[in-house]
Amino acid sequence: MTMPPMITIAWKDILSELRSRETISSMLIFCLIVVVIFNFMFEPGSTVVKQMVPGILWVAITFAGLLGLNRSFIYEVDQGCLMGLLLCPVDHYLLYLGKMIGNFLFMVLMEVIMLPLMIVLFNLDIFAILLPLLSIILLGTLGFATVGTLLSAISVNTRAREILLPILLFPIAIPVLLAAVKATSSLINQESLAGAASWLRILIGFDIIFLVMASLLFEYVVEE
Repeated sequence: MTMPPMITIAWKDILSELRSRETISSMLIFCLIVVVIFNFMFEPGSTVVKQMVPGILWVAITFAGLLGLNRSFIYEVDQGCLMGLLLCPVDHYLLYLGKMIGNFLFMVLMEVIMLPLMIVLFNLDIFAILLPLLSIILLGTLGFATVGTLLSAISVNTRAREILLPILLFPIAIPVLLAAVKATSSLINQESLAGAASWLRILIGFDIIFLVMASLLFEYVVEE
């Protein structure tokens, strides 16, 4: 059975990462450092921790995700594989979606390991709100990966690509990061989805708009 092109590209990135383990390792080590350092600062289970956890969570997701996005197109460019991908008889937006799915899955894998660690170290009682919290994290991660994959394709051909990507990414990703932090904070501190509903709608709108825009713009980005 033949896989759809974008799934094939995402699977290629997963297999490549399984061989090298460079991206996931660096992302997990960064998350571990962030969570442990902040755990030293605050009393587990305290009110202050509940107020700080949304920020700590998204700081770890954002900067660890940035490490993964920085490497998204580096292998293709350094090994001369990008031209081969572009010559594949598939629409370029499918290439973008494949790369974006790969980045999204790497970030989700990192979150699957990080979130239980945070629950234990910070003594969080969030099982009553776990499903809506996971929805917010997945929507925020999708929006971040959507924009980051496109900008990674822009920055990868420059000399200062590691510096250029965050400079390009953070101003555009501010709405999704702000909505994700506010929604997470409302959910954890109020323990109700009602307070987070407006931010959740912003997240969904951001994801839809930028997923469509990035898919359409990717062809022009790689042609340049």
